[in-house]
Amino acid sequence: MKNKFLLGSLAAVLAVGGFTITHALAAEKSGLAMHGKVFSRLAQRLELTDTQKSDVKKILSGETENLKPLLATLVDARKNLRAAIRAADANESAVRAASAKVASAEADLAVERLKLFAKLSPILTEEQRAKFSELESRMDGFKAAMVARVGEGLAD
Repeated sequence: MKNKFLLGSLAAVLAVGGFTITHALAAEKSGLAMHGKVFSRLAQRLELTDTQKSDVKKILSGETENLKPLLATLVDARKNLRAAIRAADANESAVRAASAKVASAEADLAVERLKLFAKLSPILTEEQRAKFSELESRMDGFKAAMVARVGEGLAD
């Protein structure tokens, strides 16, 4: 079960992180370069072989057409939520409805991540899964520290 979670997270990092960056900056070459840098750095830290890198890239490129519309829907839902919050006539009902659309888009993306996980899981070794777990824990710690700093900053 732990391995499924770790590999699911790997899929999330590669798919959501990489494709979100690529989608957000698709018109700019720097966006594509950023996606490549994220993948390269993760591949280096996990010590992926050339074959593993090729396999992961092949899987991800095969999933692009499935992920693009899901990511576009998520980006639009988040924009609409921000607009609902900032609207002159903002109300709880409108914000809850917009938030539900974000949640629905995230759920659709989570299902796609599950499918991606099933394809990526056979590629990693046990040692690479352990390394990924460590990276994931460090990222969780970083996020928790950021939330704490924001909370402290608001209190000041």
